[in-house]
Amino acid sequence: MKRKIIMTSDGSTTIYLPEWNEHYHSKYGAIQEAYHVFIKNGLAYVDKKKYLSILEVGFGTGLNCLVSYLEAVKNNLTVEYTGIEAYPVTKQEIEKLNYAAVLNAGQKIFDKMHSLSWEERHQLSPSYSFLKKKQFFEDITDKNQYDLIYFDAFGAGVQPELWTETIFKKMFEALQPNGILVTYSAKGSVRRAMQKVGFTVERLPGPPHKREMLRARKP
Repeated sequence: MKRKIIMTSDGSTTIYLPEWNEHYHSKYGAIQEAYHVFIKNGLAYVDKKKYLSILEVGFGTGLNCLVSYLEAVKNNLTVEYTGIEAYPVTKQEIEKLNYAAVLNAGQKIFDKMHSLSWEERHQLSPSYSFLKKKQFFEDITDKNQYDLIYFDAFGAGVQPELWTETIFKKMFEALQPNGILVTYSAKGSVRRAMQKVGFTVERLPGPPHKREMLRARKP
């Protein structure tokens, strides 16, 4: 499928899929969306402890991993980060992404996370370990492992099979008790699927140009 690098409203880049009319991040601001959904309402909200285990469902460009790394350094957190991606972006695409330049930080880490081998855990720093797995979401089998899940799949309009009770049951099982899942989506069908598998779900204000998002907790 053809992919194009485009500029979003906050000056950061993202990848656009013309065939699906779908973006990897919000066209109204890739970095703004990442910070609002996954940092402000995820990493900054989750029960504070020195060690956090994070799963990203939809590693994509690596933006969410980069901003999480920067936040972990700022807040002296030890993080074990796992990113799942079935269709990795190419080296040529990565070289056109400007996240580190816009953030004025993290270029070496951003390059490193993309150059490191898949299926092996690496240390991006002494306190930030990183594993990327080439895997379909339906093949996730982790149990009671994560404190926080970033659910960043393509929208339900183009991949409805990723927003079902079956997938959210896997997410529920992968979280530790009291664990949190955050996503940019606020569709009623998504919220109901989460609730049916046991999540307690709340609607929150969304990032720019999006009214709401969802945060779910495993009791």
